[in-house]
Amino acid sequence: MIFEKLKPQIETIISETGKSTDVRLKEICKLLDKHINYYNWVGFYFRNGGKEELILGPYIGEPTDHTVIPFGKGICGQVAVSNENFVVPDVSAQDNYIACSITVKAEIVIPIFVNGENIGQIDIDSNTPDPFSEADERFLEFVCEKVAGIL
Repeated sequence: MIFEKLKPQIETIISETGKSTDVRLKEICKLLDKHINYYNWVGFYFRNGGKEELILGPYIGEPTDHTVIPFGKGICGQVAVSNENFVVPDVSAQDNYIACSITVKAEIVIPIFVNGENIGQIDIDSNTPDPFSEADERFLEFVCEKVAGIL
């Protein structure tokens, strides 16, 4: 499976301590976007200090107006509150969805924990209906665990 082949590449990117955290996060976004054809927008959001909002971090994909997301708003904002993975097979069926693009059909958001605290998340949009499986969740949990080690 592609995920098993990508894990060592994720670890290599994480271990490149001569590069800034943001550069490494952007490289992870590029890697996922390049190798997983149904990952059409890949980015990170992080808690904005003590505020109950997320700010956009490194990403790859179409530009977005959603650079600040209040806790509870949209899929990302809900994950900031729930501390749980959120897989959305059909974004049009979600009442609290923030539309980024009319081409987006599905979304997956996985929280990043540092010392037990949800400090951010990886957010992936797909232009393919219902593409995400449990394998995507497990792989992205792995990515988030590795990313947590450099935050």
